[in-house]
Amino acid sequence: MSPARLMIKALVVDDSAYNRVTLSRMLETNAQIKVIATAVNGEDAIKQVMKHRPDVITLDLEMPIMDGFAFLRWLMANLPTAVIAVSSRASDRSVFKALELGAIDFIAKPGGRVSPRLEEIQRDLISKVMQVADLRMDNLRRRVQEEEKAAVPPATDTERCAQGIELVAVGCSTGGPPALQHLFQSLPLLPVPFVVAQHMPPTFTRLFAERVNRLTRYTVKEADDGEMLGAGTIYIAPGGMQTEVRRSGDGLQVRVFPASLTDIYAPSVDRLFTTASAACSDRLVAVIMTGMGDDGAEAIRLVRGRGGRTIAESAETAIIFGMPGEAIKTGAVEQVLPLGDIPNAIHRLCAG
Repeated sequence: MSPARLMIKALVVDDSAYNRVTLSRMLETNAQIKVIATAVNGEDAIKQVMKHRPDVITLDLEMPIMDGFAFLRWLMANLPTAVIAVSSRASDRSVFKALELGAIDFIAKPGGRVSPRLEEIQRDLISKVMQVADLRMDNLRRRVQEEEKAAVPPATDTERCAQGIELVAVGCSTGGPPALQHLFQSLPLLPVPFVVAQHMPPTFTRLFAERVNRLTRYTVKEADDGEMLGAGTIYIAPGGMQTEVRRSGDGLQVRVFPASLTDIYAPSVDRLFTTASAACSDRLVAVIMTGMGDDGAEAIRLVRGRGGRTIAESAETAIIFGMPGEAIKTGAVEQVLPLGDIPNAIHRLCAG
């Protein structure tokens, strides 16, 4: 956190009094977080935002009078602020709509809307709130506008990759779901498989795959252990698991297995990139986009050292520049590009 910001001001928005009190208490167990106000619905939240100008907002999505989605639209149009959506169900598809509208990240409430198990999310909630110092809200506002205009391009007639590329591997974390959706909506159908490691809890990776499958020309699915990778298909690494790519005969196979207790990230971008590089050598394109931390930086050296092509999202559009920034520091990234230019870069490498 920057020395200039010693305290993060938080606003808790939830129609449940129990949840408001519990979330506030959890946040304030960290000395650097101060809950400056709470709100019972979107209309109340607008008043509190105008009065207190919080640094971060935890937002319930299902509320009376004005729900979280309507509030997000107002907020991003008028006073862009970091928002963490707090979903009421562990399999709630609505979080992806919230991310598209500008929420930075999400947390699933354990149990129902009002749950005595709510305190189970305390550590994860505080960790996400503390990331606010690295957010670039101007980038978020610009990205939301770009995504609203995104259109699916015509399919390519290319039957095989001009430069022999066999696989595109993509890694990202916070801010990743809308960035990935934008990427795949902007790409024409290419004759190559994609494997994506997005830091996300179990269940949500499958829901995310189903969503992107409906919105793009690609077949998008959560990866299954042992399946052979097919061109024109996007495989999303399952949350809470590790995903690797291995050579099998004349093709590529995805392997999925439980993460170990010592794994920091599951899925791990480093694990995906390292194994994909070993399998594909110079026929791999590795792309690293927005996210907190340094996952992927170590492996990007291996990818480039074996002749693979490397791309990182620039600070111009990355919501959190941690992962791409650390990868760039290694000197192994060939192209540093804003999100809007990454689809063309991949297209040029894969289609010539």
